[in-house]
Amino acid sequence: MLELLSASVINLPRFDPVALQLGPLAIRWYSLGYIAGLLFVWWYIRRLIKKPGAPMSAAHIDDFITYAMLAIIVGGRLGYVLFYNFTAYMAEPLAIFRVWDGGMSFHGGLIGVVLTIIWFARKNKLDLMRLADVFALVSPVGIGLVRLTNFVNGELWGRPTDVSWGMIFPGDITGQPRHPSQLYEALGEGLILFAVLMFLYHKTKLAKQAPGVIAGVFFAGYGLARFLVEFVREPDAHIGLMDVGLSRGQLLTIPMFIFAAWLISRGVKTKRAKTAKK
Repeated sequence: MLELLSASVINLPRFDPVALQLGPLAIRWYSLGYIAGLLFVWWYIRRLIKKPGAPMSAAHIDDFITYAMLAIIVGGRLGYVLFYNFTAYMAEPLAIFRVWDGGMSFHGGLIGVVLTIIWFARKNKLDLMRLADVFALVSPVGIGLVRLTNFVNGELWGRPTDVSWGMIFPGDITGQPRHPSQLYEALGEGLILFAVLMFLYHKTKLAKQAPGVIAGVFFAGYGLARFLVEFVREPDAHIGLMDVGLSRGQLLTIPMFIFAAWLISRGVKTKRAKTAKK
């Protein structure tokens, strides 16, 4: 049995986290994941807004991308500090600025982007819910790309397993086969969620009749995928599982479900109000 198990295990090679070295400048796969995701957002939204009745102009998306990049970096870093390692960073506050040492939180980056969208909509007098739907539509692509870079970097791996596709990560000193949870997340939070949102946006009338619902489905879909994958993802070593048996990542999805419910209910009320006026 052990021989069969060891034969089915996938031994991953050690990938170089640096994709390109230009003299002293090291461009990492992780950075490329974020950059590629933002470029896709910029490119695809520019295609969407060519249609009549678009929620923003080309100039708006050109401006927003810069703000979004800053929101992801600042929000992601502060989120990691506050949610995952607050005590350690308070003991050494200057370490907060050493972003090259790693440590980014998706939830923190998401909060940063949400606040930026709210500010940007008010600043430019744009419809906030329609704007939210558009950005929600394209977000899974960036999320999926970053999860793939997590896999390439051999980080955020899963818990030990005996499934036939279990993988031994080169940085894991235990040498145990583990779930490739990064790939699960890339599939659930990225590809599948993107397909669902594309269908809702392009094949239904939700974007026009119930603005905010698609954004709500994004939050609910990401939260569900993350919550489920966390059951096979290795908890942070310095945190472990919470007293309730859930990981920190799972607890952070709970506010997302609440926010999703509010967005969807708001969109449904808007649709009913429009129908009542006819």
